[in-house]
Amino acid sequence: MIRLQRVYDEHGPDSRAGTRFLVDRLWPRGLKKADLHLDGWPREVGPSTELRRWFAHDVERWDEFRRRYTRELDAHHDAWEPLLEAARQGRVTLLFGARDTEHNNAVVLKDYLEARLKRPARTKPRRTVH
Repeated sequence: MIRLQRVYDEHGPDSRAGTRFLVDRLWPRGLKKADLHLDGWPREVGPSTELRRWFAHDVERWDEFRRRYTRELDAHHDAWEPLLEAARQGRVTLLFGARDTEHNNAVVLKDYLEARLKRPARTKPRRTVH
């Protein structure tokens, strides 16, 4: 199960269950690292600086942002595979700092990971000896 949570919202005791990842490239303003109780901060899983600046949380650019960010994720599986593995083991919470809870990179990442959870786990191909 993958959940989303805004870093600035109130958190009940249940919100800390499972594995927690900050999925933004930039640290959220005004928060201390100890405040978030993170299990990881894979910065590379966030959108590139260029894409983040281009999007600028403009809802009119949302569909194109989703497409571009998905392409970035496709090219950097090493950044999101640990999150996928954690989700296969149990509950994962993706933390983000954006005000807009419906149009941000964490929403795209959650959809991306959930689509991959439906697929069988990738195994290393066996080497055949001739």
